[in-house]
Amino acid sequence: MRLHIIARGRIGRGPEAELVARYVKRMAWPTVLTELGETAPLPDALPHSRTVVLDERGAALATRPFADRLARWRDDGVRETRFLIGAADGHDAGTRDGADLLLSFGPATWPHLLVRGMLAEQLYRATSLLAGHPYHREG
Repeated sequence: MRLHIIARGRIGRGPEAELVARYVKRMAWPTVLTELGETAPLPDALPHSRTVVLDERGAALATRPFADRLARWRDDGVRETRFLIGAADGHDAGTRDGADLLLSFGPATWPHLLVRGMLAEQLYRATSLLAGHPYHREG
């Protein structure tokens, strides 16, 4: 299953970009990052895809349940999971309503550039767990 991070705004060449690139490079699953302007339309979803919207109203999933959700979608034949990171004002109601999962990194307000790195790290950790790598927080 392909993982597709779709983020509003440009990350540039700073430390946040290096962090995202480091985790994406380490992932065994195919992963794509698309940057959009503040008002650009979202790219069309592939058939048999899922959409995860990063939003403070969402579920705060621990790593294992997050990995299990990705595994279930993969095993059900989902071709791509899209992860939408909004701009400073977040997502509109239509985008949130169309999500298969609203995902939160907690009630704090996070800079959207930092959220990219946090998401990339969680995707790396989840896919590593699914590949059978040990997870020091379990057990």
